[in-house]
Amino acid sequence: MRCPHCEHTATRVIDSRDLENGSTIRRRRECEACGHRFTTYERPEGARLVVVKRDGSREEFERDKLMAGLLKALQKRPVTLDRVEAAVDEIDAKLRVRGDAEVPSTEIGRLATDALRDLDQLAYIRFASVYHAYDDIETLQREVDRLIRGAADTGE
Repeated sequence: MRCPHCEHTATRVIDSRDLENGSTIRRRRECEACGHRFTTYERPEGARLVVVKRDGSREEFERDKLMAGLLKALQKRPVTLDRVEAAVDEIDAKLRVRGDAEVPSTEIGRLATDALRDLDQLAYIRFASVYHAYDDIETLQREVDRLIRGAADTGE
């Protein structure tokens, strides 16, 4: 492991903790050269998951790409990075538990919109308006109305 501060390769583990029901290990490390402390996360590499795009092309599933999409929708919103990472972990787990080597991009989009609806309703509308490519303001208004009705039904 290289130190992000000085690039030295000798680091030692100070603390290790299991996260996410043991599926991730968080390690605090210290560089033996400069003393800089940093955190690393280790996840077991699962089976390769291929995303089938709408045009039929295929590409490997990238957690970072999903995370970037959620963070873009959540830009300047009061949602912690821990909550976003937990949502990405949950989506990843749901995709892998299916047991399929390929997953349609529409399924990932559906799971992402569901996660954003729970995290932040404004971010959900941002993401959904792009993902669903709403053609007009009336369609967007219907989605906002549906959110408002859902919030009223759950007492939020």
